[in-house]
Amino acid sequence: MSIAAVEPVSNAEADALFADLIDQPALVLAVSGGPDSTALMWLAARWRKRRRRGPKLIAVTVDHGLRPEARREAAAVKRLARRLGIAHHTLRWSGPKPKTGLQEKARAARYRLIAAAADRVRATCILTAHTIDDQAETILFRISRGSGLTGLAGMARMRPLVMPAQPSAAPRRGTPEPGTNVFLVRPLLEIAKARLIATLHDAKIGSADDPSNSDPRFTRSRLRTLAPALAAEGLDARRFALLGRRVRRAEAAIEFAVAAAAAALSAGEWSERGPIVLEAGGFAALPAEVALRLLGRAIARVGNEGPVQLGKLESLADDLAAASTAGARFRRTLAGAVVTLGRDRITVERAPARGNRAAMVNAPRRRARRGKKA
Repeated sequence: MSIAAVEPVSNAEADALFADLIDQPALVLAVSGGPDSTALMWLAARWRKRRRRGPKLIAVTVDHGLRPEARREAAAVKRLARRLGIAHHTLRWSGPKPKTGLQEKARAARYRLIAAAADRVRATCILTAHTIDDQAETILFRISRGSGLTGLAGMARMRPLVMPAQPSAAPRRGTPEPGTNVFLVRPLLEIAKARLIATLHDAKIGSADDPSNSDPRFTRSRLRTLAPALAAEGLDARRFALLGRRVRRAEAAIEFAVAAAAAALSAGEWSERGPIVLEAGGFAALPAEVALRLLGRAIARVGNEGPVQLGKLESLADDLAAASTAGARFRRTLAGAVVTLGRDRITVERAPARGNRAAMVNAPRRRARRGKKA
């Protein structure tokens, strides 16, 4: 399909896309210089210009130091931002670059830098140019990784941006700590990439092309080449997006049930170190998905070793259910939390330091041996 046959994004559509952001004091736009983010900046600038009041717009470009063209692309974004009356800042990811997991680590660095920029201008919303094509790609990527339902829901239009902790280094001044109240907003998530390209073509605005987007070394790039064949079978971007919306609807229902189960089965308030105590009989009667999520939520609350991996959580939950059915003892650690099955309760609490865990596991055995000798 030629660009001329694709409808650009209209002013009325843009007004609807940004309408819920009108009362923000400032919006940070993540603009790489590619067609999607350039269209985001163009549409946001024109939307703001049509308003008598509204947020200040600040465009931010991150130079990852991975391509020599990046500096020139950032300069082009700066020139366009000046033309549109938008402030612009170029941020650089300095230091040595990782040899593995480059895209993932570059993405984390990009969000950390942009979040710091948002913090400096007191903006609580960072806008990115993810499209419906990106949504489809994300869901397909997660399917290929064996994701659970949460992953298959795809990207939400708005979500809190919680940066991972960096225990190995003290946070730099101006860098938000994990949990900082910054939101990631994707106003173009229902718009096709082709329409953004058509919008730029109609406005006679150029954009950069990042060759890493088609680099076969990266999984997402390889999956991207499958899009035409999948679309021919009916699995186009809108189908994947529809799947995401339906899974998000189911997710909301499941999370409601998990919250209700937590309230019904918990003894007392949940603290960050625990213990969190759940009534064992009621827990065993829960639907498997609700029980799994309730257990995962408790482990995540008191544990201190990072995210709870779904596969490991499923294994622990299966073993816990088997022990409960057999009336056997159960005590297991996961993600910095220890789960213990008692006669009528399940206790989740902070695990001891790793050096003390062997002693914790062997203590019941030593007590049993002493009992036999007595």
